[in-house]
Amino acid sequence: MHRKNFKVYTVILTSGLLAGTLVGELLARFLPDGVAKGFFTTSLNGVFGPLSIDLAAVALTLGPLTISVSIMSLVGVASAAYLYRAFF
Repeated sequence: MHRKNFKVYTVILTSGLLAGTLVGELLARFLPDGVAKGFFTTSLNGVFGPLSIDLAAVALTLGPLTISVSIMSLVGVASAAYLYRAFF
């Protein structure tokens, strides 16, 4: 039962981040330049990597992985969590 909750929360988090990012990109495209556009479209970026694993037979390089979080992505996560709790 605990795994099911983790999977559901992962899907909710991912869908909220994607929906919030989409809305943020739309706002960036259609809002005029100003304070509101700067507030809703400014994001913090975290970069991880690259991660290299070199074994004798196999070499693997992952990355870099970039995570970008903005106000609209946080609003998307909160909205997805609210909708999940309201309907399920």
